[in-house]
Amino acid sequence: MASWIIGIDEAGYGPNLGPLVMTSVACRVPDELGGADLWQALRPAVRRCGESGNAPLLVDDSKAVYGTSQGLKALESNVLATLAAWAVERTVSLADYAVRMCPGCVGDLDGESWYTGTTLLPAESERDAVGPLASCFASACAGRGLCWGLVRSVLVCPPRFNALLDKWESKGAVLAHGLTELLRVNVRELGRDDPLHFLIDKHGGRNTYAAMLQHALPDGMVIAQQESAARSAYRFLGSSPEVSVTFQPRADAEHFCVALASMASKYLRELLMLEFNRFWQSHVPGLKPTAGYPRDATRYLAGIRPALAKLNIPESAVWRRK
Repeated sequence: MASWIIGIDEAGYGPNLGPLVMTSVACRVPDELGGADLWQALRPAVRRCGESGNAPLLVDDSKAVYGTSQGLKALESNVLATLAAWAVERTVSLADYAVRMCPGCVGDLDGESWYTGTTLLPAESERDAVGPLASCFASACAGRGLCWGLVRSVLVCPPRFNALLDKWESKGAVLAHGLTELLRVNVRELGRDDPLHFLIDKHGGRNTYAAMLQHALPDGMVIAQQESAARSAYRFLGSSPEVSVTFQPRADAEHFCVALASMASKYLRELLMLEFNRFWQSHVPGLKPTAGYPRDATRYLAGIRPALAKLNIPESAVWRRK
């Protein structure tokens, strides 16, 4: 008997520019590792940031793995080695990667003026270095009976982000939208015999999620087991297979699959922001790139405003109101 552990996390909820990305990462875990620390189970192949040792793979909260000053290399090499080894076995573009990771969002991406999908992967890391990392990870997982399943992302670009705000008058509704899609696709793709346990980083200070979960998965009845600042836990009665969902703060620091989801979300967002900045810099020479967060986003919007007018692109197409 085994269980599916599905970690879910997002990147890009705070910015005013660029997409929100939310990702789920599913791992089939044998009973003997149920509830185990997968970092510990996968030693000496994997380590966290700041840990001593020679483990070649780094898995942690994306904020610990990536920083603008250190570039994309560490984040990219570890995401590709753990979750997307297929992307280094041949020449793969960002468009190819997006089709594989978020097939339902390709239409929205194609509607973005700045998106080309032509960025080749790996963007900054060395292809020859990622292959051995991927082999090391695969070997470590096979040795512990871990089987990696669905990896899926949801993108919410500014037009859809603003439309969800108009409809629900709540920024939290955008997270609920992404989470609903990821819950449904995982239950549909993985929900045969093995139980599904979802681990999710808490959405701000919110403690109650029963109504949102009931809407997302209406075939079972949601039962709240705990709703507190430290943890909100639910299970579904009448669902087959068994489904449980746990929200907790800093889940990306506590659970291996959530950390990987955090890294995958951040990596895809940063690839898209590379193309976003490249497009606008081609129209505004000398424009300093942005990560899209509020204070700097205001500076960037002011810089591209004449180009927006010249290209007849409405401000709402690039600027998220919250």
